Amino acid sequence: MNATQVKAVDERILQTSRLRKLLGRPELGSVVGAIAVFVFFAFFADSFLHAASLSTVLYAASTIGIMAVPVALLMIGGEFDLSAGVMVTSSALVSSMFSYQMTANVWVGVVVSLLVTLAIGAFNGFMLTRTKLPSFIITLGTFLMLTGLNLGFTKLVDGTVSTKSIADMEGFPSAQDVFASTITIGGVGFKVTILWWLALVAVASWILLRTRAGNWIFAVGGNKDAARAVGVPVAKTKIGLYMGVGFGAWISGQHLLFSYDVVQSGEGVGNELIYIIAAVIGGCLITGGYGSAVGSAVGAFIFGMTSKGIVFAEWNPDWFKFFLGAMLLLATLLNAWVRKRAEATK
Repeated sequence: MNATQVKAVDERILQTSRLRKLLGRPELGSVVGAIAVFVFFAFFADSFLHAASLSTVLYAASTIGIMAVPVALLMIGGEFDLSAGVMVTSSALVSSMFSYQMTANVWVGVVVSLLVTLAIGAFNGFMLTRTKLPSFIITLGTFLMLTGLNLGFTKLVDGTVSTKSIADMEGFPSAQDVFASTITIGGVGFKVTILWWLALVAVASWILLRTRAGNWIFAVGGNKDAARAVGVPVAKTKIGLYMGVGFGAWISGQHLLFSYDVVQSGEGVGNELIYIIAAVIGGCLITGGYGSAVGSAVGAFIFGMTSKGIVFAEWNPDWFKFFLGAMLLLATLLNAWVRKRAEATK
């Protein structure tokens, strides 16, 4: 080999410093944004740092984060799901009405609800892969159908817009322990949804970073045609991601049901945007192929801090949406700025 010849080095085996690896993490910007929001409310809201207040913030974040995690994976895979919000309500309605009308143990209704929500997710994925239509159109149609079904079927069966109480039915206490209980640590109550949220983040991170399916998700989100050319099962991957959203909706729906023992059929509309916002704040690209489960969790945490921090600061509730929007916009801008700085150092 000529001494002047430059050796071609495969970039995949280049040694990268830990600092560069850290700067390249998708969730870095959201972590910086979360710290900024935390410091902001710690300064302006006296009760924000109380243990009970932080428990409330974590609970608010967990109810968003349980759905934001599978929605983030779906966005990394290059798709959206506008039916995610109402699917949560559908999940709760199916459990409640099936248990009440069939006078069955509520766990039977819980299992039926799981099958129904997974089927809805599979339907979205199947329609997307078969018709080649944008996920926006497919899931918008599902959103409208579920919204109508939730209201129409509830009034048809129960005669009102809400379900009957199932609090006195067999299995309710144990189901409530699983989906809506409170765990007391050091005199402070923490909702069990926080554990569900953390478990989903751990499982989703393992799938993305340690399994072949994780590689498939990044591949189909980056370039599905190139992914298909190298043997990635694009259709199965996308259907699986939509079923993941269905699974998240099932958990959230059961929490909704067993927290109040009745369900209002009109709930959930608009929440799909909150889940998407949490994922975007957490570093997921709308174009797909980039993001992380941890980032979506941080995004949900920012959302929880913002929504509850405004209350703890005792600001005029008439300005709630304004402050919420401003805080989220600032967090997103900070996220984008940190990401650009990180990319500039590569």
